[in-house]
Amino acid sequence: MEKEIKNVDTVDEQGIGTVQIADEVVAVIVGIAATEVDGVSALDGNITNEIMSKVGMKNIAKGVKVEINNNKVAVDVSLTVEYGYNIPATCAKVQEKIKNTVENMTGLKVTDVNVHISGVEIQKD
Repeated sequence: MEKEIKNVDTVDEQGIGTVQIADEVVAVIVGIAATEVDGVSALDGNITNEIMSKVGMKNIAKGVKVEINNNKVAVDVSLTVEYGYNIPATCAKVQEKIKNTVENMTGLKVTDVNVHISGVEIQKD
């Protein structure tokens, strides 16, 4: 069964056709961008994502929810931060990184980036 690509449909600037981007693609971009920020330990998913990752199926977009309407994107991301990092400053960097990366890669306008901190990871030496 083919996946339905439903949300993003932009007109090609050369007038040759349209470009369609699936929600899952934007979610993966968000997941990668968030984990590139110093102080972010991991993205957090629901119990299904945790079980799937234990059996070898990794989902880079776990803990990411993306809503796209009229070429505008709203993002919710849930993550764990590393102990010792300033949480508000780290969240601000995550928001900026996600907004810039999604807008640069997709041409969509990011209206919201909501960051939810679900835990703090203490590094063991």
